[in-house]
Amino acid sequence: MRASLSTSSIAFKDPKSQKEAPILDASVILAGEEERAREHLPTITVPTKVDLSPITGVPEEHVKERRVRIFIPAKNAMQSGTDNIHHWSIEFDNRERWENPLMGWSSTGDPLSNMRVDFTTADEAIAHCEKNGWRWFVDKPEIQKKQRVKNYGINFSWNKRTRVSTK
Repeated sequence: MRASLSTSSIAFKDPKSQKEAPILDASVILAGEEERAREHLPTITVPTKVDLSPITGVPEEHVKERRVRIFIPAKNAMQSGTDNIHHWSIEFDNRERWENPLMGWSSTGDPLSNMRVDFTTADEAIAHCEKNGWRWFVDKPEIQKKQRVKNYGINFSWNKRTRVSTK
């Protein structure tokens, strides 16, 4: 029987030639699909409340006195689809604007006036507003009416007055 001792940290054996299964943690095996997917997301979770308003670089008079509106944007009137309205947005209230006398452009000294941020849920938008120290309110969307099903075959239905007699 021969014993050998190595001071190297390199494994010289091929891992495929081992007969034993690798040891895995039970929490990894029993975790659901959502938990495993959540581990791969590039987000950082902080357990305590964090106020980011001092480090954003925005002057304090623009942060403390502002109100943020959280809303679902309206459907674009130029398009018939509803693909771009399934998110929540935040928008700041308007501040003083003036017209530039030379060019006639609308000017403002407000760095947050044209900022609009989109979120997947209202809770994410609320958490973002609270993290930045902004006062907020949620603008609830109106209840959407139920859409009527319109089929081409309804035009030729026997019990509707859509067909005109030629006699």
